[in-house]
Amino acid sequence: MLPDTVHKLPQSERFAYARLLAFMTRVDNELTVEEMSMFEQRLGTALLSPKQRKVIRADLKNPPPLEECLDNLGEEAGRLALRDAVLMAASDGSVDEDERATLEEIAKNMNLAPDSVDRLLAWTIEGYAWMQSGYDLLNDLSR
Repeated sequence: MLPDTVHKLPQSERFAYARLLAFMTRVDNELTVEEMSMFEQRLGTALLSPKQRKVIRADLKNPPPLEECLDNLGEEAGRLALRDAVLMAASDGSVDEDERATLEEIAKNMNLAPDSVDRLLAWTIEGYAWMQSGYDLLNDLSR
């Protein structure tokens, strides 16, 4: 789990954060096991009420427009949401054109640096490589 501050955000921003992640699961019209796993992990950090979780689960099937998801995101929530949207988009091993365009739109809407998505994707690739080296190490230990 990522060290994080999502749980410290105001309730409305945590809800908006979760809605944005639900939106991201449907950008490429394919919900993979990897994306769902990442979504569930990140949803757990948001500490939402059961009622809000129910809304988010409905958003997985019928996501609201992106603009609606971005409405209640503050600066920190927006940066965290973009980071986690990048992680979700990359979790299946690739980021397609629609996912990339959505990530860029989020970054632009949050008034982030023009290279924000590139930097977050590079960080994500490094992180996944680090995780793979951990799996390789564990396999090596068992010999």
